[in-house]
Amino acid sequence: MKWEKLSLGPLQTNGFVIYKDSNHALMVDPGGDEERLFDWLNDQGLSISAIILTHAHFDHIGAVEAVRKKYGCPVYVHKLEDQWLVDPQLNGSGLFSGIDEINANKADYHFPNEGPFQLEGFECELFETPGHSPGSVSFYFPEERVIFSGDVLFRGGVGRTDLPGGNQDTLMDTIHEKMLKLPDETVVANGHGPVTTIGDEKETNPFINGFGW
Repeated sequence: MKWEKLSLGPLQTNGFVIYKDSNHALMVDPGGDEERLFDWLNDQGLSISAIILTHAHFDHIGAVEAVRKKYGCPVYVHKLEDQWLVDPQLNGSGLFSGIDEINANKADYHFPNEGPFQLEGFECELFETPGHSPGSVSFYFPEERVIFSGDVLFRGGVGRTDLPGGNQDTLMDTIHEKMLKLPDETVVANGHGPVTTIGDEKETNPFINGFGW
């Protein structure tokens, strides 16, 4: 399995294309800049088979409709954020001046319960990782030693919790009970900025160290 990080949309959100040697790929969080995304996919000979959303904040869903329309692919989101794609107040695009409101169609499918998840020939562990948002999920590929985690854990930081449905205590519980129990070498492919590893964050992240680690 291979993956590529592409910074997309008004906040340069990290979207990820997960693919193998075939031309089928999964798209994690298409935040915007769809033409640049399409150009890259075309150069690689890839087609998106499904969109999987770590959560439905506006900066992670800006190109959902464009990608869904171009490739005829389904969209997956957690059931707790079912309405967020269609509601700018919930997805946050209606809360900030200077940001175009995002009105996408509803997702085609909700994620199953936490556990093994198979989609389009890819297999991972689906984690529910709330705190930044109530329906946040992460996709852990143990053989590849990578977790696509959205806005849960960053290099030197953690996700914000001041948007609708955010909760600081829940977020820190998620980080301790889900993220930090992964092997130290696990790459954290997060939603903003550089990727990091679990081990590095245990050692250097002040939010984690300040909570007793």
